[in-house]
Amino acid sequence: MTGSAVIIGASGGIGRAFVAALEEEGAFAKIWQFARSFGGDRHLDLGDEASIAAAAQRVASGPAPMLVIVATGILHDDVHGPERALKDLDAGWLARQFAVNAIGPALVAKHFLPLLPRDGAPVFAALSARIGSISDNGMGGWYGYRASKAALNMLIRSAAIEAKRANNRSIVVGLHPGTVDTPLSEPFQANVAPGKLFEPDRAALQLLDVIDGLKPQDSGRLFAWDGEEIAP
Repeated sequence: MTGSAVIIGASGGIGRAFVAALEEEGAFAKIWQFARSFGGDRHLDLGDEASIAAAAQRVASGPAPMLVIVATGILHDDVHGPERALKDLDAGWLARQFAVNAIGPALVAKHFLPLLPRDGAPVFAALSARIGSISDNGMGGWYGYRASKAALNMLIRSAAIEAKRANNRSIVVGLHPGTVDTPLSEPFQANVAPGKLFEPDRAALQLLDVIDGLKPQDSGRLFAWDGEEIAP
């Protein structure tokens, strides 16, 4: 066992599944778990940069992180859902989606990428979505989610370029998990094709397989659960 793994959003369906899969693999000396709902030293709120910095400081005290996964995202809440038309846009809800889906992961990168070792091929991955692909948008709608994930993809690209200045074998990517049976997708599962709704444990294993197959030249890109690259 060598280095550590960090799962941010470890209280969510996919986050918990990542932790369970990594614990079963036993490849890391330490698995750090952070989430907004956790208390004490494991608390990390994407909307509170101080909590992100504190979590990074904790990780810095242990084995160097070889894998950091940001398994977070927001699509709806008790009041708001995806906007189907321009008339549905609400400034506060748009800002909330950008805060969680783009700004939060970018701040995680700010504090955690400097912790990656300068040798080997460490991986920083954030859950993105195919719907954030501008070239793949043929239906419109879902303004905030599409735009915030597209912003995340650009942030990942820029962070990947910067990370290579410290270690040219580092890998920074976005990952599209497909539709996973979690509260995030629950209101929309009726439209999912048969066999395309994944349980969280399967989704986590599929994405870990994708991560295992990544090469340094893949840094800055977005990959789906099956290893297919998704165009920007």
